[in-house]
Order: sequence, then structure tokens, then C-alpha cells
Amino acid sequence: MCRNIHTLHNFEPRATDDEIRASALQYVRKVSGYTHPSRANAEAFERAVDEVALATARLLGDLVTSTPPKDREVEAAKRRERAAQRFAA
Repeated sequence: MCRNIHTLHNFEPRATDDEIRASALQYVRKVSGYTHPSRANAEAFERAVDEVALATARLLGDLVTSTPPKDREVEAAKRRERAAQRFAA
């Protein structure tokens, strides 16, 4: 359920709003136990996603590091390689 939650800090280019929202959505899904909330819970669910996304964006904007930014394509290739080894037949 949380496959879209990846490290978003210290990448070049920076995390997009869509990436931050996808991570927030996965977090709220995990915490709430809902993949798709009922109509009765939809408003609270969406509000939580918005608040987590806002807090995440604020956090990413405030973090500092002295290490050089990671390359998104290199990190994605590493993830694909690990997945290929993990799920090989």
C-alpha cells in the first residue's frame, strides 16, 4: 500500500507537488486503513491528505544538507534493479 512513499529530500530536480501529494495520499491510506474512503469519510480523508502534503512540502523546504543532490534517474534505476532481483523467477 505504501509503494509510492519514497525519499523526496535532496533530489535534483526537487520533488514536485504531485510526488508530495502521492506520498501524502499513501500515508493517509496506510494510517486510515482505507484505500478509498466511504462518502461519509471522504471529506476528512481529503482534508488529511491536503494537510499531510502541506506539512511535507514545508518540511522539504526547511531541510538543509551538505551532501550533493541525488540524481532521480540513477536512484530509479537502482530501485528497478533491486525489484528485478527481488521478484526474479
